[in-house]
Amino acid sequence: MAGWLTWLRPRRAGPLDYAARWPLRLWVMAVLVFLYLPLASLVLFSFNASRRTIRWEGFTLDWYAYMAGDDALIGAFANSLTIAALSTLASVVLGTLAAIALWRYRFFGRGVFDGMVTLPIVVPEICMGVAMLVFFGQIMPWPRDLAWPFDLGAITIAHITFSFPFVAVVVRARLASFNREVEEAARDLGASELRAFADVLLPHLRPALVSGALLAFTLSLDDFVITFFTAGPNTVTFPVKIYSMVRFSVTPEVNAASTVLMAITVVLTLIGMALQGTDMAKR
Repeated sequence: MAGWLTWLRPRRAGPLDYAARWPLRLWVMAVLVFLYLPLASLVLFSFNASRRTIRWEGFTLDWYAYMAGDDALIGAFANSLTIAALSTLASVVLGTLAAIALWRYRFFGRGVFDGMVTLPIVVPEICMGVAMLVFFGQIMPWPRDLAWPFDLGAITIAHITFSFPFVAVVVRARLASFNREVEEAARDLGASELRAFADVLLPHLRPALVSGALLAFTLSLDDFVITFFTAGPNTVTFPVKIYSMVRFSVTPEVNAASTVLMAITVVLTLIGMALQGTDMAKR
């Protein structure tokens, strides 16, 4: 018996084991370089003094100042932030409610409802964009002169439809680790259903809510395809504005705007990780 236990005991890694890991490490490094080298090049050339991005002529911050003075670009960025904030708030609420309903209740048509919730995740964005275009322009049962204007409202609804399934998936994954007996104990001690939800279930879901909100915000902020089909002529978001700029040439101003967008995304991600770390430390 002792011999079998010795055989099952993990052995120390030898020189051959370290040598065998080098191909895997090199492959991982190559993948990381392939993924992040274009982003690093974009950030680097946003400080290029030359207007041509293929030639480095010195360091400058003029393109960031030029970007800050571009009223059209700033307006488009403000539109994107507004749409992302509204769609994130609605997506977190709808996604959380849908996840709790699918996790807690058994009802007729539950499988169909589950499939409908996750359908926007697998449907190509081009199909959703065309569907939203037809929906807002043709199908809605209101007079032609009162048709839904293709403005921030239409884009926000389209982004909510696209984003809240991702929140639902994240929240359902978190609910799988919840002990229902804790909530039942709170109910037995006199807590109402709403109080048990606020004091027991919601704290458990907080990391998933933060992750889902960051995911929904990022998806809305950088979405182009759906926005392109639902935006009107007087409504321009940041990705659509960038697309209109790169149709002619990729200038350092575009690189600077993209760098700012990436910086905001990284900061939000770090904030989310910090909030989750604080929540885990309290536990």
